[in-house]
Amino acid sequence: MNLITFQYLPDLDMLMGMVSITLAGLRKCFGATVAVDGVDLSVDRGNLFFLLGPSGCGKTTLLRMIAGFTEPTAGSIQFDGKDVTCLAANRRSCGMVFQNYALWPHMSVRQNVGFGLEVRKVRGQSKMARIDQALDRVKMGKYAHRKPNELSGGQQQRVALARALVIEPSVLLLDEPLSNLDARLRLELRGQIKQICKEANITTVYVTHDQDEALSMADTIAVFNAGKVIQMGTPHDLYRHPQYQFVADFLGDSNFLPAQIAGRDGDTVILNCKVGRLRSSTFPKNVPTTGSVTCSIRPGAIRITCDRGTEVSDQVNHIANVQCHQMTYLGETGQYEVTVDDSLPLRICELNPALVGRVNKTLDIEFDSQDVVILND
Repeated sequence: MNLITFQYLPDLDMLMGMVSITLAGLRKCFGATVAVDGVDLSVDRGNLFFLLGPSGCGKTTLLRMIAGFTEPTAGSIQFDGKDVTCLAANRRSCGMVFQNYALWPHMSVRQNVGFGLEVRKVRGQSKMARIDQALDRVKMGKYAHRKPNELSGGQQQRVALARALVIEPSVLLLDEPLSNLDARLRLELRGQIKQICKEANITTVYVTHDQDEALSMADTIAVFNAGKVIQMGTPHDLYRHPQYQFVADFLGDSNFLPAQIAGRDGDTVILNCKVGRLRSSTFPKNVPTTGSVTCSIRPGAIRITCDRGTEVSDQVNHIANVQCHQMTYLGETGQYEVTVDDSLPLRICELNPALVGRVNKTLDIEFDSQDVVILND
């Protein structure tokens, strides 16, 4: 296990301050296995950038190549336009927080945080001041004399973060830092980490498989799968405008409806599907004029408009005579499973449900055209 999560003997051009990161054609193979497959992406200065994807998709391998711990098979890595592909890890001005924190068990919190400064030959009052500042940033100053085994998992995570920040890196790299914590603590630390990274004004690349973590913290997300970036954008854009079924499915629950394009009406596409005629105003630029497509509709975008069957409305995206088969009450939300014409299943999520006795009843539902998202193949 590599316990040194900082670098020393830095390249002076990259020391201090934010840098941008550019990856071009980055590829990594382990024998016949392609872990990272020709990745091109850019991270702006000061961006809190997330690599989001399922386990085993190659995102940690990508992070380790940025850090300099893993050598690329092909492609290049640039920091602020400077090629660092072949630069040693200890000259890249990167601080890294590993999933298991990798704290020295025989050292105190203060010694762990200051160890990188020792290697960099920072001494005296300057060293003490920087350690105190790093501990204050993560609110761990009062635990400075404790050993790691005397801390909770969340406290150990904050010490690891302080150790990465104390060397004043240009790039901060985090490899699933919250995955070993319980759900409540993960929720608490999300905001703290985001605040710390923004206050430190540092370019940050954060690897996770947790969709809520990425959506709540990131400036930019790259959805990663099978070694490739599938789609990149802001959390809002990716959730509201997924381009592919994998992205829509990975970033939360969604209903997928096969449909036929029936034509255009201004800035909307008219669709025929099993639930009836629908209208979509969210679609790719290259959407065909005819043919088959798949649509995504989020459960939370569907509104229950009444608890009785009515004649079909002329309003597009209004569906009558929907049969409710199951309802799960979760307090702040109600989750419904319904079918249309006893065939096509749909999931609905209602915020603050006022009624709970809808099982085996007939409902009317509707949704906005902007919430019918036509996906790429």
